[in-house]
Amino acid sequence: MALDTIIEFANASLYQEGQLILSEVNFTVEKGEFVYLIGKVGSGKTSIIKTITAEIELKEGEVRVSEFELRKVKRKQIPYLRRKIGTVFQDFQLLTDRSVHDNLLFVLRATGWKNKAEIEQRIKDVLEKVGLQNKEHKMPHQLSGGEQQRVVIARALLNDPEIILADEPTGNLDPETSEEIMRLLHDIPATGRAVIMATHNYALLKKFPARTLKCEKGSVSESEQMSEIDFESLME
Repeated sequence: MALDTIIEFANASLYQEGQLILSEVNFTVEKGEFVYLIGKVGSGKTSIIKTITAEIELKEGEVRVSEFELRKVKRKQIPYLRRKIGTVFQDFQLLTDRSVHDNLLFVLRATGWKNKAEIEQRIKDVLEKVGLQNKEHKMPHQLSGGEQQRVVIARALLNDPEIILADEPTGNLDPETSEEIMRLLHDIPATGRAVIMATHNYALLKKFPARTLKCEKGSVSESEQMSEIDFESLME
């Protein structure tokens, strides 16, 4: 794997529940790169994401994520692999019974942070990055959908990951809020992190162009700037 390559798939075949989803997957992602994953439901976007996080066991081919070779990764190493990765979910997955601050505190404590001053500083830092420095004592239900997704992005950044995986992060947001979240995600690669975003929102993809990987008919290919016809063909 090249020095600046953070993810590498080489002749990988991805299975879910014994069924072949994608075969001969070959691509790399560099540090500081933003990459879209597009394709219809069931085309394999989520399988790629779950392979990167070792939720799906790799049985054929090679995948490297940071310094981890997934065919050889041991179960006890998986938590350390996942600390290299921040995940942004479509449905937020915030803990509804505690404040923004305490949602972030829970993650830091769960990943081994112990120094109270360092914890408080880290929470302050990530909330400032997403423009929510005055919302730390709010409960999730007191926030708009866009604000909740900003908390999710802050949570993903807590452990200074090398990779951000965003799975349909604008799926539950209105168009204006979606654009705000996209600007935030597109700013992240400037810090040297790689961002991989699975999406169906092709209008946003056109507005915020970046390298695009297309999952279709059991394979993954680099997609050029697509025409209106191409976009329509991918819609459900």
